[in-house]
Amino acid sequence: MALRKKKQDPVAALWYKLPPYVRNRYFLALVAFTVVMVFIDRHDVMTQFKLNRTVHRLEDDLTHYDQLIDDAEAEKMDMEQNKERFARESYYMQKDDEDVFIIVDDAEKEQ
Repeated sequence: MALRKKKQDPVAALWYKLPPYVRNRYFLALVAFTVVMVFIDRHDVMTQFKLNRTVHRLEDDLTHYDQLIDDAEAEKMDMEQNKERFARESYYMQKDDEDVFIIVDDAEKEQ
C-alpha cells in the first residue's frame, strides 16, 4: 500500500512564515480596530480635519461679521448725531434759500 502524502495548506505555510507578534490575536485586533477608527468609522480622521477646517472658517467669518456690526453701529451713531448732514448728503435735501451743486468724482464713478 502506498502512503499518501498530506497536502499542505498554502495559507498555513504563509501564516507560519510571519513573525510571531504579527500572528498574535491581540495585535491583529489592534490593527483591525485602528483601521476601522482611522478609515471606516463615521468620525474618521478626514472627517475630523474637514470639521476642524470648517470651525476655523466659521470663526474667521464671526470676526468679520463682528467688525461689520461695529462699523454699522458707528455709522448709526454718526447718523443719529448728524441727521441734517446725513439728509443733505444722502437725499440731496436743501433749505428753501439754498442751491445744491452735485460734484461727481471720476475715480468714484469708475468704482
